[in-house]
Amino acid sequence: MTTTLAAHDAAIGTSTDLAIDARGLVKHFGETKAVNGIDLAVPAGTVYGVLGPNGAGKTTTVSMLATLLRPDAGSARVFGYDVVDDAVAVRSLIGVTGQYASVDEDLTATQNLVLFGRLLGKSRTQAKARAEELLADFALEEAASRPLSEFSGGMRRRLDLAASLIDTPPLLFLDEPTTGLDPRTRAQMWETIRKLVAQGATVLLTTQYLDEADQLADRIAVIDRGLVIADGTADELKQSVGTSTLILTPADRADAASAAQIAENVLGDPAAFSPEAGRVTVTLHHPDRVPDVLIALRDADIAIDEITVSKPTLDEVFLTITGNDDSAPTAQEAHS
Repeated sequence: MTTTLAAHDAAIGTSTDLAIDARGLVKHFGETKAVNGIDLAVPAGTVYGVLGPNGAGKTTTVSMLATLLRPDAGSARVFGYDVVDDAVAVRSLIGVTGQYASVDEDLTATQNLVLFGRLLGKSRTQAKARAEELLADFALEEAASRPLSEFSGGMRRRLDLAASLIDTPPLLFLDEPTTGLDPRTRAQMWETIRKLVAQGATVLLTTQYLDEADQLADRIAVIDRGLVIADGTADELKQSVGTSTLILTPADRADAASAAQIAENVLGDPAAFSPEAGRVTVTLHHPDRVPDVLIALRDADIAIDEITVSKPTLDEVFLTITGNDDSAPTAQEAHS
């Protein structure tokens, strides 16, 4: 489901409502066109997810929006400021957390945060106070004086995110911030991101974890080969690749064939059943008619042990619209 920028602007308001308004961004590296005309419209106060396989152009796009790379063509504004002409103003409004920790291995957690604070112009007292506040927010107080060589990967990522929040920017770029983290630490990072948005921040999140985008993002753009090939809410993207599925499990497996016929008659959609599993599967175009199916089954004296309505997953969205099942992560892989 591809959305034009005009339609997107109409849906979310004028450009003044946007934290990021990018049009036709292009970036070459020699003969390689890493970004090939990307459009992004990110509403302020939201989490905007950017999905894509390796090499799709996600990090290059973030680097241009964060003024770290100059676009070869196109334009982008952050809260109305041009990323090229007003780069200094843009930098004052953003924080960037990349794929790899930017903290200093030779310093403690406190020393790292105080250093970042001092580099940003805070007094020693202000930097120390802000460091203590962030260490508490990210559950790192007990490790504040420990060398980073004793930190786990998750602790380093939390410290890196804390460092990017020294000045609590209104826009935060998180470039695959949970790569390599265990499920518990990932969940902690998700909660931190939710708190930031609740406090008024905007987050642009690039990720290869489909469940992460599903959990966090208000809108999602799918990038492939340097282009946005789909944009929408998670539900809109799921609906774009298929309908829901109704799954019925009769209490008596022998009733599966009859249950399938009844479901097909009521819904007008083809139904299939597995004699071995005793399970009925129906493509569901009219979810509001599921109660009618249950009533018809009850009238036929067919008892149902289990009923499930299954929506398409973001995994299916990704595989369908990128056409590349080699590089697409699954939710299961995300936890492995």
